[in-house]
Amino acid sequence: MRILVCVKQVPDTTEIKIDPVKNTLIREGVPSIVNTFDAYALEIAARIKDADPENTTITLLSMGPDQAKAALTECLSVGGDTAYLCSDRKFGGSDTLATSYILSEAIKQIERKDGKFDVIFCGKQAIDGDTGQVGPEIGAHLDLPVLTYVTEASIDGDEVVVKRESDQGYDIISAKLPALVTVNKTAFEPRYATLKSKRAAKKKEINVITFADMESIDEAKCGLKGSPTNVKKTYTPNRTYNCTMIEDEDPKVEATKLADLLKEAKVL
Repeated sequence: MRILVCVKQVPDTTEIKIDPVKNTLIREGVPSIVNTFDAYALEIAARIKDADPENTTITLLSMGPDQAKAALTECLSVGGDTAYLCSDRKFGGSDTLATSYILSEAIKQIERKDGKFDVIFCGKQAIDGDTGQVGPEIGAHLDLPVLTYVTEASIDGDEVVVKRESDQGYDIISAKLPALVTVNKTAFEPRYATLKSKRAAKKKEINVITFADMESIDEAKCGLKGSPTNVKKTYTPNRTYNCTMIEDEDPKVEATKLADLLKEAKVL
């Protein structure tokens, strides 16, 4: 069983810095962590590996600057076996469409070398962008079935069986392998690294994939060139509110006053 987990390094702060000219995220000098939902995705993959450790490998893939190696090393310490980083100036400024395309081309390149992946896990979304688009778009680029909002997953023969969150509760569904799964917050927390696993992870090489390493990639679909998303404006929302307190000993009187105010505001 060959598993791929896509991870992203994201800012560990609410003080997001934006380039005022390019309208892109400035990562330098901002503390970073492994994206929360990607950590859950890795934990699900690690649990599948726990069930058959001799025949299961977990490959990690990320895209970003050289500093993203720290996130990959952290993931290597909690279950990953090998790690790849897509890093090239030509990838800078990529939106979700360009990012998913680059990652899909990197996956193809890795598969040419090491063989096909049986299942790909991604977090449902990145906490810095919250689009939830990259995972499903990778699945579309690779022509894979996509299962989303998953909280549990297991392998049953040639199928992946998942518990998926829905508006009505949870669904138990399956898909033929290979498939792509996006992971929501799970009932179990991601495992912690041990001192031994941290030391072992630091010794492992992070394989860097550049634009020149990808055989079939199209430069026009990468970076700002391949990003149809246009950011018109970035700003901090004004969170000031006007509040009217309704106080009366009789709850019925309070309800009547509230209804009158809502009617006056044309909410009702």
